[in-house]
Amino acid sequence: MHAIGLSRGLFAVASAGLAILHLAYGDYAPIPDWMPWRETWSYGSALLVLIASAGLCCSRIARPSALTIAAYLALWALTSVPQIVLKPLSVDGWYGFCEALTSLVGAWILYARSPGQSRGSQSPIVSARAVGVARILFGLSCVFYGWSHFVYPAYTAGMVPGWLPGHLRLAQFTGLAHIAAGVGIIVGIWPRLAATLEATMMSLFGLLVWLPSFFTSPRPAWAMPPQNQWSELVVSLLLAASAWIVAASLTPARPAAPSE
Repeated sequence: MHAIGLSRGLFAVASAGLAILHLAYGDYAPIPDWMPWRETWSYGSALLVLIASAGLCCSRIARPSALTIAAYLALWALTSVPQIVLKPLSVDGWYGFCEALTSLVGAWILYARSPGQSRGSQSPIVSARAVGVARILFGLSCVFYGWSHFVYPAYTAGMVPGWLPGHLRLAQFTGLAHIAAGVGIIVGIWPRLAATLEATMMSLFGLLVWLPSFFTSPRPAWAMPPQNQWSELVVSLLLAASAWIVAASLTPARPAAPSE
């Protein structure tokens, strides 16, 4: 439970960052263009996520807070579906969906593992089998991220920090690492180690790629306009937090102390 608590705190920071990003740049909110009063819904939903992010830090309201964030992330995933339908073979169409799905898995597991629900009234989405499905979805998204490294090798290599050698080889290596971690989680081959290594790699992306980009001059091509930098940093943090949640959920429970 200690590991879940730490990953929950990281997820709270990441989801709060996502809400602030959407408040600052309304276009990032997952609200369909055709929806009436879109701007009101956009800012209102972002504000609700910001409040729910703070609620994750309080055990009494952690469960409804996780559910609120999960609903927001599910909406984000749904808004990506039309692009997938139009271009089912396009990596670009699937990328936003997988980012939303990966983040949704984190909120899903937090909801399932949060206190406040009796066993008798347990919902199917918080059962051990449902959490297992969530982990498989996470693994599938990892496989997709790895595959995208090989579909766009030059673009991925361009994100590798200049002081590191072998940009293309590093892009290919991290792509293979994504795939290996995803397969390990899906088929159950050292899933805890696979999830932990995936979480570590995603965290390093934020520390070595996205964060340093704010201090480079000139800015990388992918970082224009400036809000793209914040978007990449926040989403990277959210994906890493979800990965740590998956890893924590695979940690064996400590046996209860024998009663005297």
